[in-house]
Amino acid sequence: MVQLHKKTEARNAAIDSAHKAVATETAGLAALSAALDGALGAALAEAVRLIGSAKGRVIVTGMGKSGHIGAKISATLASTGTPAFFVHPAEAGHGDLGMIRPEDVILALSWSGETAELKNVVYYSRRFRVPLIAVTASTGSTLAEAADVTMALPRVEEACPHGLAPTTSALVQLALGDALAIALLESRGFSAADFHAFHPGGSLGANLTHIRDIMHTGDKVPLAPLGTPMSEAIVLMTRKGFGCLGITDARDHLVGIVTDGDLRRNLDNGLLERRVDEVMTPEPRSIAPDELAASAIDMLNAASITALIVVEDGRPVGIVHMHDLLRIGAA
Repeated sequence: MVQLHKKTEARNAAIDSAHKAVATETAGLAALSAALDGALGAALAEAVRLIGSAKGRVIVTGMGKSGHIGAKISATLASTGTPAFFVHPAEAGHGDLGMIRPEDVILALSWSGETAELKNVVYYSRRFRVPLIAVTASTGSTLAEAADVTMALPRVEEACPHGLAPTTSALVQLALGDALAIALLESRGFSAADFHAFHPGGSLGANLTHIRDIMHTGDKVPLAPLGTPMSEAIVLMTRKGFGCLGITDARDHLVGIVTDGDLRRNLDNGLLERRVDEVMTPEPRSIAPDELAASAIDMLNAASITALIVVEDGRPVGIVHMHDLLRIGAA
């Protein structure tokens, strides 16, 4: 009983500690949001202008935890349309400065603004007039005073109870980096199609695939005109193998669909003697060829169906099945 009580106390203590950490970091993000309404927001806007007008790339650098955050920021920038990569400041003085060109922009992260390892990068940026954006909590620091733009972070309480381990400060740096990346993305009009160009692999890339790239076309599309006898429609449905049959009018517009469910519901109603007009579901769900695979998945799941007729200007041009989405890894 005593052992169980101790386990419960330890569990509760761990949960309380986690709550305190999350609350402290939430307060840090709130302080960042408030700072964006003042000087930090103006600096971020200037950083967006500076990076947006640059002909080169964003060179992100930082040491320690700031370096880890910087590496993630550079990856986010690159994946959202802003060419960027991370340069380790300690390696910069041993040849990696050659990666930085005058048309680039440097984004340097240092909470104190006095990180010794950044000295060579800062000196190089000033010597060759490479624009320098500082992310620091100290506006009077060496880094801030050398920079063309200083995004001054608010002083926040670390989640670490000793105030030593970079926790809230690292989160605030990361959040500001994300904010910068999204502001750049939106200023460029970066689209989902652009995003797909940088993410062709994995489920993310699969979900951003266009329907026209995976749909079945031509004779593979199960279609029949209004007035088709159900005896013929069933044979056609079976031969095409999609479990449905799109019904078109005299203009070749999609006006209905016959599904396996429609067949089951009409088995006792003289099904073979009827025509598709009497059995079909009118105004069926369809999808455009330029829609993304993710949209098709949402539609299929919402309606509990397995296939969608692809329609362009009212006319069916293809069909996409759940199996097609599974095949590319989107579902």
